[in-house]
Amino acid sequence: MNQPSPHQRLFVALDTTDLERAVSLARALAGRVGGVKVGKEFFTAHGPGGVERVAGAGLPVFLDLKFHDIPNTVAGAVRAALPLKPFMINVHAAGGAAMMAAAAAVAKEAGAGRPLVLAVTVLTSLNEADLAAVGVGGPVDDQVLRLATLARDNGLDGVVCSAREVAALRQACGAGFRLVVPGIRPSWAAADDQKRVMTPAEAVAAGADYLVIGRPITGADDPAKAADAIAKEIEAA
Repeated sequence: MNQPSPHQRLFVALDTTDLERAVSLARALAGRVGGVKVGKEFFTAHGPGGVERVAGAGLPVFLDLKFHDIPNTVAGAVRAALPLKPFMINVHAAGGAAMMAAAAAVAKEAGAGRPLVLAVTVLTSLNEADLAAVGVGGPVDDQVLRLATLARDNGLDGVVCSAREVAALRQACGAGFRLVVPGIRPSWAAADDQKRVMTPAEAVAAGADYLVIGRPITGADDPAKAADAIAKEIEAA
């Protein structure tokens, strides 16, 4: 697997319901980042047509809808997303082996241009106390490794994980397994609502492939300049 350039590693989270702002950001960042992440907030407001508008800026799209349902329903959702030609799409690993295998199988229907299918392990807003409250005992790292291994064994291309789990997952799941990391904050940015965070340089040094960054770029006075600054941090790693 060819290593992406520092700019290509960046996927900018367009966490907004403002369609014109999302499109404007995507256009401003074209050529400066690897792609954009479109999540449930945006998709619920604007649907596939909104995704097509954003994709029209020329950037790859990470369709961050975190499918989690019975295998047949998730397979249908992935199939319905294929015409949008996303670069990456994700499901919740907690949905189980059969669900993940079904998602991977359907993605292959798109042939050589198929999207990468990723599993969400443990949301970066959660810590051990949060997991314990929903009946999952033990360290966060153990749960992440358990779910990532299950995803790999059922044909998924990688996982969405915290930067703090990257090194262990790289060792356990191999060099070709994509690690996509949200909760990234440059040294000059606030952590906001993320509990398990790293800087871009730290995450790449640990073995992350792609970094999902939102407010430090989208909230900047000059988003393109902020993206360039983060790319320089990555290059330094």
